[in-house]
Amino acid sequence: MRSTKIIYWTTTGLISAMMLMSGAMYVTSPEVKEGFVHLGFPDYFRIELAIAKVVGALALLLPFVKGRIKEWAYAGFMITFVSAVIAHISSGDPAAKWMGPIIAMALLITSYLAYNKLNTNKIV
Repeated sequence: MRSTKIIYWTTTGLISAMMLMSGAMYVTSPEVKEGFVHLGFPDYFRIELAIAKVVGALALLLPFVKGRIKEWAYAGFMITFVSAVIAHISSGDPAAKWMGPIIAMALLITSYLAYNKLNTNKIV
């Protein structure tokens, strides 16, 4: 179970760090704002997504958050990553733009599987 804990905290830490950084960049970076315009999203969506990413990252990181809240954070991030891939492909962006969300999905799935394995054995 020790290796499962290491996998869980490593992947969860990476995903959470990515979401916290992207959430911050969504409200501070002019380049990100231009990216949302390029993808055809309204500006308010950028702010909503920034808040959701920060809240979701905290839900994954904080050990006292369990059950449905953590499950919804995982689901929300998966929807975000799938939507990002679809948006970039639909906008004709190169693979470099949509490979990031695919890699993030792989990390998220690994974190989720490790979380469930630990939660099943009550070791989280």
